[in-house]
This record gives sequence, C-alpha cells and structure tokens, in this order.
Amino acid sequence: MYLLGIDIGTSSIKVAVVDVSTQKNIATAQYPEEETEIKSAKQGWAEQAPMDWWHNVQQAVLKLNSSTLFDPTQIKSIGIAYQMHGLVVVDKEQEVLRDSIIWCDSRAVALGEKAFDNIGHEKSLQHLLNSPGNFTASKLAWVKNNEPSLYNKIDKIMLPGDFIAMKLTGEITTSIPALSEGIFWDFKNHEISKDVMDHYQLDYNLIPDIKPLFAIHGYLKENVAKTLGLTAGIPVAYKAGDQPNNALSLNVLKPGEVAATAGTSGVIYGVSDQLTYDQQSRVNTFAHVTYSEQNKHTGVLLCINGTGSMYRWAKHTFAPYLSYPELNHIAAQAPIGSKGLRILPFGNGAERMLNNKYTGAQLLGIDLNIHTQADIFRAVQEGIAFAFRYGLDIMRENGMQPKVIRAGKANLFLSDVFAQTFVDVTGIPVELYENDGSVGAALGAGIGAGIFKNTEEAFTQHEVVQYLEPKNTDAYEAIYQEWKKLLIKAI
Repeated sequence: MYLLGIDIGTSSIKVAVVDVSTQKNIATAQYPEEETEIKSAKQGWAEQAPMDWWHNVQQAVLKLNSSTLFDPTQIKSIGIAYQMHGLVVVDKEQEVLRDSIIWCDSRAVALGEKAFDNIGHEKSLQHLLNSPGNFTASKLAWVKNNEPSLYNKIDKIMLPGDFIAMKLTGEITTSIPALSEGIFWDFKNHEISKDVMDHYQLDYNLIPDIKPLFAIHGYLKENVAKTLGLTAGIPVAYKAGDQPNNALSLNVLKPGEVAATAGTSGVIYGVSDQLTYDQQSRVNTFAHVTYSEQNKHTGVLLCINGTGSMYRWAKHTFAPYLSYPELNHIAAQAPIGSKGLRILPFGNGAERMLNNKYTGAQLLGIDLNIHTQADIFRAVQEGIAFAFRYGLDIMRENGMQPKVIRAGKANLFLSDVFAQTFVDVTGIPVELYENDGSVGAALGAGIGAGIFKNTEEAFTQHEVVQYLEPKNTDAYEAIYQEWKKLLIKAI
C-alpha cells in the first residue's frame, strides 16, 4: 500500500510515493527540472499561472510512475503541500480568472497597513495573531479594488493547494490552518474574521467549505485517474502550507519543537501552545497542522524571501553552466568570512522580518584584487545564514528558545558550507533528515485517510541522517555583528 505526496513549490513540483509499511520514500520525481518562472510585471509583483502548476503536477506524477518502482494502482491516498499565501480565484465553472498572486508579491502591503490601523493594532494581534500585511486577504482586497469586474466573477478563492485538490477531485475546500495563513481566521472567536471581511468588504460566500486539515477533501475523478494511471475514487486526505507541512515531515508537532528549511525562501518554524504574536509582525503565527479548538497548537514562522532565490541568482549570473553541487564545492574553497565580502540577500520582495521594507539584494566590500568566484558563493551562503540568525533573534525575543533545529537534507542544507555556517552563527545544533515536503504530504495523506491511527504512528521509522554541532561560533559572531550593522544601515 502506497501514499502519494504532491509538493507545489515556487520553483517546481515535487512528488513522492511512500510505502505505508516502512514509512519510507520509495520514488520521487520533479517537474520541471529548471525553476518555474515568476512573472513580475512591476517591481514587488510576483505571479504564477495555476494551470501551469496543474500541468506540472500531471507531468511529475507521470514521470514518477515511469520509474516502475511501485504499482500506481496501489496508491490509496493523496496529500498536498503548497507554497503559502497565494491567491487563486475561480468562477462558477471552476475556471481560473487570473494568474495567482503568490507569497512573495508585495503589492498589497499598503492595504494591509491601512487595515491594521483601522481594525486596531492590538485587536488585530490578539484576534488574528498578525497584521493583515500582504497576506491572502489583502491580496484579494487588491483585486477587489483594482479589478472590480473580475472580482465580481469570483465564485471561490483558494490557496495553491486547494486549487490542485480541486483539479484532482472537483471539490473546493479549506481548513482553519489555511484560513489562518490567509489572515481570514479569528483565533479568539474561533470563526472567520468579521474584522477582516468587513474592513475589506469581502463576500463571505467566497470562502470554501471548512474541513479539518486531516480529512477527506474529495475523491479522485475518473478522468483524472485515467490520465495519471491512478485508481479513481481514492481520497485527497491532507492539504497544508509548505512550512507547516515541512514541520510535519520532520515530526515537529509538539510545543517547543523547531523546523527549518532553505528552499526558494528560508523559514524557521517553531510550534507553540500559546496564541503568541510579535508586536511588529516581523514573525507570524498561524494554526499548525495539529491545531484544534481544544489544542491550540500554533506555528511561529520566520520567513526570509531571499534565500534560495538569492543563490539561484548568483548561479545564473556568475556560473550559469555549473551545477549547485559544483557551486557548493567552489564555495568551500573560500575562508570563513569570504575575505570581507558581504551579501544582504533581500532582493525578492518586501521582507516581513524587516518590517515589510524592501532593501534589494546587496554585494558589499568587493575588492577586485582579492575576491574570487569562491568568495562570492561563500559570501552568498554566509549572508543567507546571517539572515536566518537575524530572524531567529526576533523569535527569541518572542519566547522561542530552540535547543535543536530539525531540517531536511535538501536545498541549501545540501551544502556543507551553508549547513555548518547556519549552525555556527545561530549556535544551535541541527538534525538533518531525508524527508522533504512531498514525503511529508504523503505521510499526511496516510493520517488524513485513517491509514495511520494518528501522527505518532506515521513517524515510528523517523531517523536522523546527520547531526551538526557548532564549531566556529566565536569566529562567526564578530563577522555576523559586522553584517548586522550593514543591514541596519540599509533599512
């Protein structure tokens, strides 16, 4: 018996099949191989076409099936992870009305700030645990204000994962964690936020049916099953944003446990049993996958837009014909501190941890006589690690005190330079696991379909593949403080 996990990333679609008996990933695929384009018609805008996601999902599943490592007809449940905060809008025929305004789009910042002022800062923080910011509700308000004729055609709004579930099943649903990440959820009153809906004058009928996150969200349509070589009628039993799902994949489910990821964006995600919030909304609190009215487990999320996107830019600009493993090898040739070269990796939209400021990415201290390609790639990785440290210190201010951080051995954590720098500059050991978002989505599908009795049963085979401890903390502290001064000057 198998489970299928689909991870709708910003860069590509990843899929995985997990064997229920061993809880191990037996086959994975990615489509496309190259990073998917982010459309940016204006500075600060970021959009992608939902139908491109759907095409890529189908191609990824067919590629997965072609591995012949499993029998696709024995897949019994489907789970979906997805890039958070994106807005998808469809009409009554479930046709997409416009490209999705995705997570790193910052066009709605001013609308969110006005809503924060009008609702009241303290009331927003106490009820929403966040400022409305440029999250999904504010993106929808932007559409209403700027594209009113299109807004009037909207039947339902969705997050990216809801859209893929709709294409698989024909059903449109949401969950409390999904509504919370869109800033539609009132945690105190345990309902859709009247403050947000009324301030933006949004139609309540646009919100899909609310179901538990681990639940049947629809059954695979016959025509889709035939196309994908799967069995009609199997359930889509789990949908979660990529960061709560990443935490699930790392078995970060209890208060005090912390996960990290360094993909297109960089995230530290800690689980709490308190309705906590940052007064400046530099870090954000959403309902965790295990959230319920009885157990109010939340995820405190630090997001850095410019991590993998910064490394991708450096690769394409300075070494387009080299692979990422080759870049990592080159970076390892440079010394700690990259001979004084410093990178501010903030060129992918407004950064919430910088109070929604957009500084742009910056390369500072270039010496044409001493700096080499190796220094550039190491400086990029160090700059990203320094950004994590800056954000982690904000989380510490808000009571999060991790003793260890769990991460998947993927993306930037595949680089020995980055992984060790992350540990050294934060001073916190890191446990690395093989699980990734698509595997987490598959395990979530097993929980949601009742194949696993509970979350604990889904992780009985969970094992650490690498453990990293701080080695160069003292050396990096002085370099970090120098970097921090450059950042403060930039903002």
